[in-house]
Amino acid sequence: MEIPRGGTVRLRSASISNAMRLPQRFFKLPVTFDADRLRAEVAQLPPEAWVAHPTGEPGNSAARLITVEGGDNDQMYGVMRMTKNLEGLAYVRQVLAGFGVAWGRSRFLRLMPGATVKMHSDIYHHWFYRTRMHIPITTRPQVRFTCDGESVNMAAGECWIFDNWRQHAVENPTECHRVHLVADTTGTAAFWELVARGTKADAGVEHRPYDPSARPELLTERSFLRPVMAPEEMDLLVMDTRSELTVEMDTSEHRARLASFHALLLGLARDWRQLYMLHGEEIAGRRAFAELRDRVRDRSRALAAGLVMRTNRVAAEKLLEARILRVCVSAE
Repeated sequence: MEIPRGGTVRLRSASISNAMRLPQRFFKLPVTFDADRLRAEVAQLPPEAWVAHPTGEPGNSAARLITVEGGDNDQMYGVMRMTKNLEGLAYVRQVLAGFGVAWGRSRFLRLMPGATVKMHSDIYHHWFYRTRMHIPITTRPQVRFTCDGESVNMAAGECWIFDNWRQHAVENPTECHRVHLVADTTGTAAFWELVARGTKADAGVEHRPYDPSARPELLTERSFLRPVMAPEEMDLLVMDTRSELTVEMDTSEHRARLASFHALLLGLARDWRQLYMLHGEEIAGRRAFAELRDRVRDRSRALAAGLVMRTNRVAAEKLLEARILRVCVSAE
């Protein structure tokens, strides 16, 4: 394989409308909500509704709204249902239902005074297919959300999405809590058309107030990992990963590693499809898939030094593990 100068191999990847590949860092959707009403509903929650953020980052807490089976968990896959917290929040349910999309894991996220969310990129398998919507509820102009070098203040009652494949961070330098409604979705055609309308200079903004008579249906995900990843999905994930793969330094050693890592990924996709042709998802064949996964994992550790993703500079080995290897065989 010929490696172009700079070490990046560009492939024609599939077109996917998700948080991993947005054409710009931030999108403000052309809808607003009653922030006072939202704050009043947040205030209804008992103190015990607030739990530590799953990352354990200091100063970050969450109140769960949609979870697997409505339980006290932070899982990403399963039958998503409303929690007891959300059952009593009529306007929050209206806000979410009004988009007409199926929601995955959703929460209030609270950032204490002076707290931050450190710079990071969302690289897990879950994020390949989903975007994250933010509706600020309690905030101040000084609160800054930064994505890939661009910073914005998301004002209370607005609605935003951003490209969380890129490196992003949040800073709350104020003496007040920052609270956002944060909800994950794959979106629908209508949702992404709404996002696109927000980029037009003449787009009107629709305000969606609380309607005490409304009883809208809230749609939630039923999302499961397959016991063995389908070869079509493996092809897609491998192709997209290869399209981002590059070197930290343009040296002959790193270019050689890059070529070998491309070959490793391509071989994974080809061997995975062959195993699937032999075994499908039968229990008896899962050991063979797991052994292939483990061989690729070991080989990637030996090859990946100096290899990163072009857009967010995440280490290639870390990305491969989080996006593919951790989920490609979910039951052995």
